[in-house]
Amino acid sequence: MACVDLGIIMARRLPAFGFLALIAMHIAVGLVSVVSGDKLSELTSELQEIPNAPWRMHTLFSVECKDYFDWQTVGLMHSLRKSAQPGPITRLLSCTEKELVKYKGLDLAPTLKVPSMSKHPVTGDWYPAINKPAGVVHWLKTSEEAKHVDWVVILDADMVMRHPITPWEVGAEKGKPVSASYGYLVGCDNELAQIHTTHPEFCDKVGGFIVMHIDDLRAMAPLWLSKTEEVRADKDHWAQKYTGDIYSSGWISEMYGYSFGAAEVGLRHKINDDLMIYPGYIPADGIEPFIMHYGLRFNVSSWHFDKAEHLTNAIVYECNKLFPAPPYPEQVELLSKKKSNRRALLLSIECINTINEGLVLHHAKRRCPEPPKSEYLDFLRTGSDPAGRPKLKILENATEDDRSTQSKEESLQASSKEDKVAVKIKAPMQLKLPHPKIHTLFSTECNDYFDWQTLGLYHSFQLSGQPGFITRLLSCTEEKLKNYKNLDLAPTHVVPSMSVHPLTGDRYPAYNKPASIVHWLNHVQMDVEYVVILDADMILRGPITPWEYGASRGNIVSVSYDYLKGCDNELARLHTRYPEYCPKVGGVLVVHIDDLRLLAPLWLHKTEEVRADKAHWATEITGDVYGHGWISEMYGYSFGAAELKLKHIVKNEIMLYPGYVPPPGIEVRVLHYGLNFKIGNWSWDKHKWHYEDMTSSCWRQFPSPPDISTLQWDTEDDERRDRLSIECMKTLNEALYLYHKRKGCRPPGEYKLMDDTKRSGLEKSAAERISEGKAVDKLIMGRHKQAFKGSQLIDPDDESQAVDDVYDRATIEAEERLTQKLKKRSMLNNLTSVAPFNLSPRYWMVALWTSLVVLFLLGMSAIYSKQRGGEANVKPRYSKVKPRRFDFDSLKDTVADRTVELHP
Repeated sequence: MACVDLGIIMARRLPAFGFLALIAMHIAVGLVSVVSGDKLSELTSELQEIPNAPWRMHTLFSVECKDYFDWQTVGLMHSLRKSAQPGPITRLLSCTEKELVKYKGLDLAPTLKVPSMSKHPVTGDWYPAINKPAGVVHWLKTSEEAKHVDWVVILDADMVMRHPITPWEVGAEKGKPVSASYGYLVGCDNELAQIHTTHPEFCDKVGGFIVMHIDDLRAMAPLWLSKTEEVRADKDHWAQKYTGDIYSSGWISEMYGYSFGAAEVGLRHKINDDLMIYPGYIPADGIEPFIMHYGLRFNVSSWHFDKAEHLTNAIVYECNKLFPAPPYPEQVELLSKKKSNRRALLLSIECINTINEGLVLHHAKRRCPEPPKSEYLDFLRTGSDPAGRPKLKILENATEDDRSTQSKEESLQASSKEDKVAVKIKAPMQLKLPHPKIHTLFSTECNDYFDWQTLGLYHSFQLSGQPGFITRLLSCTEEKLKNYKNLDLAPTHVVPSMSVHPLTGDRYPAYNKPASIVHWLNHVQMDVEYVVILDADMILRGPITPWEYGASRGNIVSVSYDYLKGCDNELARLHTRYPEYCPKVGGVLVVHIDDLRLLAPLWLHKTEEVRADKAHWATEITGDVYGHGWISEMYGYSFGAAELKLKHIVKNEIMLYPGYVPPPGIEVRVLHYGLNFKIGNWSWDKHKWHYEDMTSSCWRQFPSPPDISTLQWDTEDDERRDRLSIECMKTLNEALYLYHKRKGCRPPGEYKLMDDTKRSGLEKSAAERISEGKAVDKLIMGRHKQAFKGSQLIDPDDESQAVDDVYDRATIEAEERLTQKLKKRSMLNNLTSVAPFNLSPRYWMVALWTSLVVLFLLGMSAIYSKQRGGEANVKPRYSKVKPRRFDFDSLKDTVADRTVELHP
């Protein structure tokens, strides 16, 4: 410890040599640990001391008393000690009294206990993120340390520190805090900021970490809390178009609370995007990030880490348990030939290795038994010797450069054998190179018909295990977009509508598919190698990947559409120079991004061509049973692909129409419900639901298919066919159910309004409703937790507490929000029902006063008429407007619409 103290003293006394002194300190610490055999107790004691801050700095981070935050605390605290972050550190621990009784982690970090505001004490709103500003306010008010501080660094728990952060190094000033850019906070540029701050021009899109003067924090922190409450209460502006929140759930209200609070006191941020990086991202050349923020999933080859997978991981309290080991640094060197990519991969493994180091030291501090020897443990302690570790064996997706590098490694190994070097060579480690990145697209319009289809496809995407992200291409006119309320159904890219062609005036909504893809390619920056294109009326059952089905540059995977007979006749000869390359495909496309960039404009252009060629719309030429040019977009794709001489790999096993018999031994990946299908006497056709609004009214569902237990089949093929059809409908209804629950709808049985006496005796308690809802949720989630090709079914009772918490939050949050709406709807049902009125005295009083006012006006009108009676001899003046003809058909439609509205 003498070397550590000496390094700190040198850093304080000799500022010019401070950085060199800290380096010398770390080298000394490393030498001590090697000489002493790396005993965990000695290494622990060396890292336990945190340097005292001569500049009165303090570091804060906010957590809750859960296992999820405990392992993050261990990782962050270890990295802060390892990086020699100056000054004291305080963990702001938000905990209820009940939780605190059972909590075991008070010794994980210097801690200030803060009353939990996860459930707001006044509104009952469930929002754990509010604990961050509430914890800071509590620290400022109650902590003695807060009275002796000049600068505060505020971090998130899911961070790893690589280098100390000080205000003089990052350039923070009083009135000018330093933070990182959070560009997705679009609310700073629209009406959200105008509503919630008097200085929207000062609203900065920042977050992640904060370096701020204590005087600025004292002025801003109370506003940070109050503005968070404001934004959280402003549910009318939770939509993605206002906040940038893809879930439109108000989850980033705390971030806006900070930005609006800082704007109110006139703080202007210095934005530094070089200090923080997300593992998996590529750092700028010459930049060494100070902080790694592992808020997103990241991977190195086939290994990955996602903090969301460890919500209930009690790894801190399970002796010698670590997170799965990533590849070693020398193995990473073979994974990419680009230096920048290798740097990103090395940062990713550094992140998880730092957390595991913290766990090793923590378990030793807790007097866990000595862990069994392992290669990875030796690496964490000493770095170990790469020569003694297994060599990398490339299995797939390897480039020639990668194979060349591997061959050199093997040659060196062979020569060492010939020289009789006494080294025992271990078996090669098999490590897959990274798969290409995938993005899934589907095209829709802003209407009810596509909204419920969007819910079904997006829900099935989340269950299917499809890699990458998904985007809905929403084609919408500006006028419709103003009133469109369902931007939150799925991640969405809004596209100008081409349903009516802007030049020809031709109404053909299918233009929107190629047009929206062209728009997406030209307006979105993406890190993608392959794109999977689906239709909205599909249910995804499993992953569709280029490596499984053989897609590559110049080779597109798709499904056969044999009815496109135009590929074999004069239609193809008219619209493409290479009719022999015309593919009869559609439905599903797996295409390389470079091919799509060339193909998409031709796809749109050829669609316009075929659509204009009305002379060849006939069924015998196109195969279109209606002969109206409705499949012009399909031919647009085929002719565009032919122009580029793209080849197609037909994989019909990918897709199946419900009602068709699936191929034997094949698990289809997509159910395309574009056609009517039957199960016994039950049938369903999507076209009958074209004008049905399935999202606005709570708990709307499609007719349930027959129960499997009631069906009998003559053959196994019939059974497989019907089971897939039932699965299709159940997935659609599950999507609707989860959407309505997410929107805060109460369980269906609670819509009937009863008087207070009846409610007190008959209505179920909130706890019972939550329990019933969770049971349904767990059945749904349990059924889908099994792997695509049939692993063991997970017991729903084993679901994590996180699932319960999510449902509890949604239900409790919905209570107050829906009370008034449900009362109004029930009143309307009572008023339009033939049942006797059951209204409160308040409503009778309103009706009585209304009647008196009407009678008074009638009386005044009669008196006025008498006074004008003497003028009866005056010739009346008649209107010259012709009487209108009464439209009985219009009246019938109006009455029918009103009936549906009042009696849904």
